[in-house]
Formats: sequence, C-alpha cells, structure tokens
Amino acid sequence: MAKLVPLLIYMAAMVAISFYVRKIQQGGSFLESYFVGSRQLGGFVLAMTTVATYSSVSSFVGGPGMAFEVGFGWLYMAVVQVTAVFLVLGIFGKRVAILARKFNAVTVVDILRARYKSELLAGFGALAIVLFFSGTMTAQFVGGAKLFAAVTGYSYESGLLLFGLVVVIYTSIGGFRAVAITDTCCAIMMMTGIIILLHYVLSAGGGVEAILGKLSTERPEMFEPFSGGKMPWTLYLTQWLLVGVCTIGLPQSVVRGISYKDTAGMRQAMIIGTVVIGFMNIGINFVGILAHGVLTGDAAANGGVDNVIPMAIVTAVPEELVGFAIIGPLAASISTISGLLIVASSAVVKDVYVHWKSRQGIDVAPSTMRHLSILTTAAMGVIVFIVALTPPSLIWLINMFAFGGLETAFFWTLIFGLYWKGANKLGAELSMIGGTLAYCATQAIGFKIFNLHQITIGITVSLLLFLIGSYFGKRTDEMTLKNFFDD
Repeated sequence: MAKLVPLLIYMAAMVAISFYVRKIQQGGSFLESYFVGSRQLGGFVLAMTTVATYSSVSSFVGGPGMAFEVGFGWLYMAVVQVTAVFLVLGIFGKRVAILARKFNAVTVVDILRARYKSELLAGFGALAIVLFFSGTMTAQFVGGAKLFAAVTGYSYESGLLLFGLVVVIYTSIGGFRAVAITDTCCAIMMMTGIIILLHYVLSAGGGVEAILGKLSTERPEMFEPFSGGKMPWTLYLTQWLLVGVCTIGLPQSVVRGISYKDTAGMRQAMIIGTVVIGFMNIGINFVGILAHGVLTGDAAANGGVDNVIPMAIVTAVPEELVGFAIIGPLAASISTISGLLIVASSAVVKDVYVHWKSRQGIDVAPSTMRHLSILTTAAMGVIVFIVALTPPSLIWLINMFAFGGLETAFFWTLIFGLYWKGANKLGAELSMIGGTLAYCATQAIGFKIFNLHQITIGITVSLLLFLIGSYFGKRTDEMTLKNFFDD
C-alpha cells in the first residue's frame, strides 16, 4: 500500500485543482470558459497542455517497448515527433486564434462550418471526433490500468477504477482550464518519471557504455537504421506521417490555438513545447533501449512490448520509489484522456446540440449548457471506461488507427480551408467523408499498398477528392472569402 501513497496524493491533487478552477472561473460565455478556458492560456501552460495531450500512454509504454524490441531504428523514427508542437502552433496557431475570435468559434468544427457553410461536413466532423477519440481514450485507459497492475501488483480493474474516475471527475468539473493546468502538472511528472527511470536503469545496467557494449555484441542489428529488417522504409514513411507531419490536423492540438491569450504566449509555447516534447519522446524511447541492461531476451520474453517499461520499473526502481516512477506514465494516460474528453464533449454539446437549437431560433440557457456539458463529459468518460473493462492488446496500434482517422478527416479540410481561396464546400465534404471511409475500409480488410500504413491511402484519397470537388463544385461566396482571407 505504501507504494501507492505518492500516486494517491497526485490523483487527489488533480481533483482539487478542478474544484479550485471551477471556483475561480472567470465571467463571460460559459462555453468559452468551459471548452477553451476563456482564451486565456499563457505560453508555458499552452506548451505543456499541447505536449501532454499529444504524449499519450503509448508514448510511454508501447513506444519504448518497441524501441526495446527494434533498437535505434525506432528512436530515429520517433525523432520526427519533436516537430509536432512547433508545426501545429506555427501553421495553425495564430490563424485559428484570429478566426475563432472573429466568428466566436469555440471548436475546430465551428471554424470549418464558418468556412465551408456545410452542415453535413460539420456533423461528420463532430462524429469523427467522438468515434476516433473514443478509440484513443480506450487505449489510454487500458494502457494506464495495465501499467498500474504490472507495477503495483493490484488488479487491472483497481487501476482502471482509480485513475479512470479521477480523470472523468476533474475533467467534468473543471473543464478546459482544469485540463490545461492538470496537463501542465502531468507534463512535469512525465519528465520527472523519465529521469527517475533513466537513473535507475543505468545504475542497474552498469551505465550507458556497459549496456550499449553488451548490445553491440549480442544484437548489432539494433544499431542499424533498418534494424535488420524490423524497421523497413515503409514503416519510417508511414510513422513520419502518422506522428509527424499529419499531426498538425489533429483537432485536439488545433483547438489549443483557439485557447491562447496572445501571440507572445504562442511563440513562447512553440519553443518550450518543442524542447519538452523532444526530451520526452527521445528520452523515453532511449530508456526502452537501455532496458536491455535490466531485462533479458526480447519483448515477447518479457510479456510483450506493452510490458517492457512496467517490468523495467519493477526490476530497476527501488520499491519505495515505485509510486513516484509510475506517476509519469500514468500522467501521460490521464492527460491525453482529459484533453480528448473535453474536445469530444464540445463536439456533442456545442457542435451538435447548441447549434441545432440555434437553428431553431432557441437560445440555450447558460445553466442548461453548464449541466449538459458536465453530464456529457462525464457520460462519455464512463462509456469509454466501461469499454476498457475488456482490454484490447497492442495499445500503440489502437492509438495509430485513431490518429490516422482524425488526420485523414481534418488535415486537408483545415490546410486548404485556411490557406486556399479555391477550397469549397463540395471539395471539403468529399475529402473528409470519402477519405475517412476509404481509410476505415482499408483498415478493416487489411489492404495496403507497398505494405504502407493505410494513412497513405486515406490522406491521398482525401487530397484527390478535395481537388476534384473544388474543381467541379460551386465557388465559395465572396463574403466568406473576405472574412477568412482579408486580414
């Protein structure tokens, strides 16, 4: 029980933060306050919440487990993730912030609705967010609970109940501002966890030179870029798309551009976020390789790739510090869940219900919106929690499927919508719906081209359909183009 004390204190602090944030909640629109923190995030918090939402439990469990199995090839592939925060804020940050304030937009779907004037596009976008986010959140619940069970010896269900309820409670009560502040705490704990684990893995393994020297003798292929065939060029290409370039289209990242206070803060966030995410992703994957100093055999011999980091913690970290060591990976899980949960809730409440009522000429009372938002957030969290009671395997694969679906749906509609006057309603509808369906269909049947991940099919089909639709479709009206492009 003693090893759980640090974790329990941390979880209690997360809940306390949500109550504090609700108490000091600023005036103005409830929707703005609950879903984008009244657009008041400073640079440091913006950086940390973006990093924490992006860095999921697969980054701390599945990813380093693959690095343990594959070697430095996985680390070389993961380097592209360093660009994630810089790209999303650099390409969309300022532009999204300006447009959100101009149109009083609270969600990414709000901006797409204003740009394309399409209820079909907005509805499908909200549906895609809810469905794919549900898959990602399930993976986070499962990954966190498996880690908890493997390290502490308590049951999977106990871990799921502990942090599952905590994240649902603090997200529901505090909204986006609580998510941003707790994300900042989570990001700090992630870095602390990496440092603790790195120190004890190195100590147990005899240092970097000893561990790598042993590996160079026993597994020389782990030092090769292609890792003896385990890291083909096709995997590099698709992973660079999935966790690199195309991540600029992820709604959970783009919405951060709606929430920041000023341009100076955004620029600060780009620098801080790039440094932090670089340390996290390179650091934890390097720990995965160094785990050979404390574990023997391959990933399968240690219970699979998802079990490598839990086994390394149990083997290398002193028992009295285990409670501190697992906070980092669990923080990655709960920060991603909370970030996705608040965006998914906004898709249901703002993009569907409030918009539907406004089209009928009905204003939703602030008290109704407050209760509906809290209940929707809680209900979605509980549903995903229930699904996670029957855990799937290979967390990172589930995560990558959801990433690919969201990127296919939103990448070109955002890029073209915000930067090309020729983009129109038909092109956006065909691109989002057709590309997403093509991606899901090829995933379902296992169809690949040149053994490339189906994101290459989804993103290509989405692009072609956008160009075809924009060529044959009706040109966007001049007033909309003026609002979007005449700054």
